[in-house]
Parts: sequence; C-alpha cells; structure tokens
Amino acid sequence: MKMNIPQEICVYFFSLSALGVLYTMNNVPAFQHPQVIPVVGVVVMLAVFLVVYLAVRHRPPKDPLFYVFVEFSFTCVISLVIALEQDRFTSGFMEFYQKTGEPYVVTAYAIMMSYWDGVVHFLLYLFMVQRMANEMSYRSMGLFWAGSLLANMAVYVPGIIIGKYGAYICPTYWLNFPFLFGALWGAISLFNRPRELPIIPADQVAAEQKRGLLSRPLDLLLVLFLVGAMGFTIFRGFVVLDCPLDSCFTYIYQYEPYLKDPVGFPRFMMLLYLFYGLPLLALFVYGLWKPGCTWMLDWSLFFAGAIAQSQWCHTGASVHHRTPFTYRLPEGRWWAIVGVNLLYAAGPQLLALRCALRPAFFLKTVPADRADAPEEDQLTAGAANPASSAPSPSPPRPLHHRYCGNHRSGRRPRTGRHAAGCDRLRTKTEENSAGESV
Repeated sequence: MKMNIPQEICVYFFSLSALGVLYTMNNVPAFQHPQVIPVVGVVVMLAVFLVVYLAVRHRPPKDPLFYVFVEFSFTCVISLVIALEQDRFTSGFMEFYQKTGEPYVVTAYAIMMSYWDGVVHFLLYLFMVQRMANEMSYRSMGLFWAGSLLANMAVYVPGIIIGKYGAYICPTYWLNFPFLFGALWGAISLFNRPRELPIIPADQVAAEQKRGLLSRPLDLLLVLFLVGAMGFTIFRGFVVLDCPLDSCFTYIYQYEPYLKDPVGFPRFMMLLYLFYGLPLLALFVYGLWKPGCTWMLDWSLFFAGAIAQSQWCHTGASVHHRTPFTYRLPEGRWWAIVGVNLLYAAGPQLLALRCALRPAFFLKTVPADRADAPEEDQLTAGAANPASSAPSPSPPRPLHHRYCGNHRSGRRPRTGRHAAGCDRLRTKTEENSAGESV
C-alpha cells in the first residue's frame, strides 16, 4: 500500500535541510570568502530547484509559483536562523555571514524582518502549497504574501544603499534581487487571475449599494481611520524630510527618534508610505464611498500584507536592543508610540476583512436598461435569420410530467421504487385520460 505524504509536509522537512548547509559553510573556511558566498548561494538554490523538479516530474504542478514557494521556504529557515543567532538564542550557524556576507543583518530592522520571513512567510508558503496540492484557490492568501514580500524587499534593498552600510556592499547583496523579482512576478501573476467572487443575489447587492456612508457605521469608522492615517503618513513624511516645523522637530526627538536612525530603513519606509501608501489610502476612501469598486477586494489584501510586514519591522526595531539607545523609543512615550503604530497596522487588516466578509458593496451591477440585452440580441438575430429563430423540436415529455417532480425538474428516477411509482402514476393518468375521452 502506497502512502501519499502531503506536499506541505515534504516542503517543511526539505526546508530544514538548510540547517545542514549553514552549518557546513560556518565550519569550512573555504566557503566564507566574500566572493565565494554568493556563488555557493546560487549553486544551493539551483540544487534546490533541481531536487524539487525531479521529485515532482511524474506529477508536475500546474502552477509555476509552486517552485517559487518551495525555493523561498528554504530561505525562510535561513532567515529565522539569522534572527535567532543575532538575539543569541542559538549559535554556530551564521557567524561567518555577518562578517563576510551581509554585515547589515545585525541591525534591528534586519532582525525583525528575518523573524517575519522565517515565521509568517514560511507558514504562508506551506498553506499555499497545501491549497495548491488540493487544487484549491489561494489567490487571496497569495495577494497578502505578495504585498508583504514586496514591501519587505522595497525597503530592505534600497535602504541598505542609502544608510550607513552603503559603503559596505558585498557581492552577497545581489542575492536579494531574486526575492524582489519573485515578489513582483508573483504579484502580477496573482492580480491577473480571476477574482474569487461569492454568489450574491442581485437584489441584495442593489440594496447594499443604495445605503449611504452614514448608514454604514463600520465603513464610516474605516473612512475616519483612513483619513487619520493619511494625515499621520504626511506628517511622518515631513519629519524624515527634515521639515523645519517645531512639531516635526519635537516629534523626532521626543517621540520617535528611531526615524533618524542612520541605518536608513525607517527613513526610506516613511518615504514609501508618503509616495505610495498615501495614494492607496485615498483610493480606499473613495472605494468605501463609491459602490462597485471591485478592485478594493484585491488591493485591500495586498496593502494589508505590505503594512503588516512594514509596521512589524518598524515598531519592533524601534524597541529592539540592537538599536542604539539614543534612537530607541523614550520610556515615557513608549506605550503611546507603540499603540499608534499598532493602530496604523491594524486598520488595513480590518479593511481587508471587511472587503472579504461583506463584498456586496464592491460588486459590479448590471444596469436595468441592459438587463434584457442578451434576449434582445437573440430576437434581433432571429429576425435577421428566420431559420435560426424557429424553435427546435423538443423531445416528447412523459404523460405524467406535471405530476412527477423529478421529471418536472429534469431529473431522472434513481431507484427502482421510484420507477415503479412512476409507472403506476403513468398508468393511472392514462386510465383517467381514456375515461374522459369516452
């Protein structure tokens, strides 16, 4: 008897083989040269792809993102080991990497990013592989992942260059670009796939879309949050741009000094919020006010993933012990700033849940004057071609058609007892018809 092991279990145990690769590189000096590390990294990733390809060659996956998820799940274990070793929970795996590979992995932002990648992204990969193996849709989960990973790379890759570690760029830095391109490809691929729209009666959709914003208290609260988030985004953007206003000066020195950390990650993140997050927040306000904005179902998920990852890294790094004391949150302002950042992260999650659980307001409706358009087109085509408009002869229906519910609905008898009952009903109907004719 052949036992089929679930694919997600296979991916999980296969990803753990990264521990052996790290231990070998940490104990073999030949693999620790700055020029050798990226070569070994490329060879290992190619070997992972080859092993996976050979393992599934008899039943190849229909979705090419399967290989991306397996490759990235392998690297998630590496990310988790980096974070655990920097926080001194383990040792003996990554000492060489922070010295000759990527010295900026010791920053608080990189550590928090590694925790997110090693836990959240790893779980997302396993869940998506599981749904893929069961031929179930994972589009919604994939959009959250794409937003999270793209926000991760969009801050990390440029932030290294503009920060104080820009002078310490090693060849290993270029190993981050496959993750950036993989996130872009995954996002484009998932956005181009059909949406998972529920079946909702047209009258229910119309009734929901007739309600104004004031009669939808949850949407009204979300709009108020989005407007407040827009103001906070603009304010922090001015702060990192060295605005001379007294309020900006007071905020960066007395409330959130982490924004001026020379590593560059918080500054670049606030600029991304200002130039990309702010327009999306404004579009979400419009989508909650104007019915029929179907794009809200996708972009709310994508934005939720991006904000969740970014705020985790930003908030965690601002209180992490690896951040210099002068840039950490002041003790007297700790709860206030952490609370504001958590609220800033929770809002997009609530918006995505609202769009997913009650999507009727965002669905497209067919105008009343076009509801009968297909029938009119058929009538027009029939008038142009009389032969095609002639009704096709229908097969003779059973005499007891109006009595038997199965025949009336188009179903056929399934059991012998039902067939015998149909015969008796047909005989009785024929006798009654014969009596009436006599």
